[in-house]
Amino acid sequence: MKIAILSRSERGYSVRRLKEAALARGHEVKRLDTLRFSMTLERNTPELYFRGAPLSHYDAVIPRIGQSITHYGLAVVRQFEQCGIYAANDSLAIAASRDKLRAMQILSRHDIGMPPTAFVRDEYDVLPAIARVGGVPVIIKLLEGTQGVGVILAETSKVAEAIIQTLHSAQQNVLIQKFVKESKGADIRAIVIGDHVVAAMRRQAQAGEYRSNVHRGGTTQSIKLDPVYEETAIRAAQILGLRIAGVDMLESSEGPQVMEVNSSPGLRGIETATGVDIAGAIIADVENHVLFPQVDLKQRLRLAAGYGVAEFTVHDMPHLEGRMLRDTDLAEKNIRVISIRRAKHIVPNPRGDESIQTGDTLLCFGELREMRAIIPAHGYAARAIRKPRIRPIPQSAPRIDDMELIDGQT
Repeated sequence: MKIAILSRSERGYSVRRLKEAALARGHEVKRLDTLRFSMTLERNTPELYFRGAPLSHYDAVIPRIGQSITHYGLAVVRQFEQCGIYAANDSLAIAASRDKLRAMQILSRHDIGMPPTAFVRDEYDVLPAIARVGGVPVIIKLLEGTQGVGVILAETSKVAEAIIQTLHSAQQNVLIQKFVKESKGADIRAIVIGDHVVAAMRRQAQAGEYRSNVHRGGTTQSIKLDPVYEETAIRAAQILGLRIAGVDMLESSEGPQVMEVNSSPGLRGIETATGVDIAGAIIADVENHVLFPQVDLKQRLRLAAGYGVAEFTVHDMPHLEGRMLRDTDLAEKNIRVISIRRAKHIVPNPRGDESIQTGDTLLCFGELREMRAIIPAHGYAARAIRKPRIRPIPQSAPRIDDMELIDGQT
């Protein structure tokens, strides 16, 4: 296999370790400078050039794009994808994780613990936003900061307001985030590769410092993750679509609070602290996906007319609920169950003795006509719509009848 590592750094620890791991597993590997690429876009022929010459054949690319060149780096990763070359983290997932606001917006739709966070532009919204996240002290974060740069602790509302106004005047967008006191200057970094946490460490800030990043002098300690923290890290990476991720979590009284999900986690700190060969695990994951590339299952299984893939939740289906798969009539109806999603777990390729429970979500392949027939009208999967919180109006609030109309209003 021939692997490209997309990075501007030739001598950085992470690139060096990835190269060593690839060579140790018998692969050819090269580090390619992201800014040395160019591309052409023509009908049916996406092309990628390196140093002015057509790029030679590669089986996979491992993107390690610096924050300062995110826009161009993502364009290069997209072009690799268009050329049919497997990317260890795809461009959409990297883009989502790089934008701190977008990442928190995506995570907020799911049952993932996260510090209350606000985003404002109008100066009059700053103090209400601080109140909404729980009051001072608060953490103020630049949207595009990294390695602890652009993270500020504001102890009072006045200080927070002044910092935010100053950053807004410099055309900087910021997040306002609740300061989790009980974390005591520590956080957890878990490395997720595929669907597993391969290593985890606790980072502790220096005395008088609230940022625990290793680049800010934080110390590290290898830990075995509590299952709740492990599941949170895996789900956060999956929700953002990352196969390789460094998930940063705070230990709060309410459980794990995801602060950030990094698509290019540094390897030095975590490998030194844990002794785990994370570079080797990344290369092994790349091997698996190049050997068995992902396919658009839904598209492939629609080749036969009248057949397709459908997903539905089991509810008010007495012919399925509480029965083992082999005791249902699904096989007679030419319907195959590909997987069962139960709460936060997935049962892939279920066996005949797997019992179907109320609330299970079945992913099935079969005749669309038969699948439509077994699903009650209310059983079709519907997108969950979150109702907005509506606060009661205080009794002291003025009534419409009491308001004076402005000229022109009716």
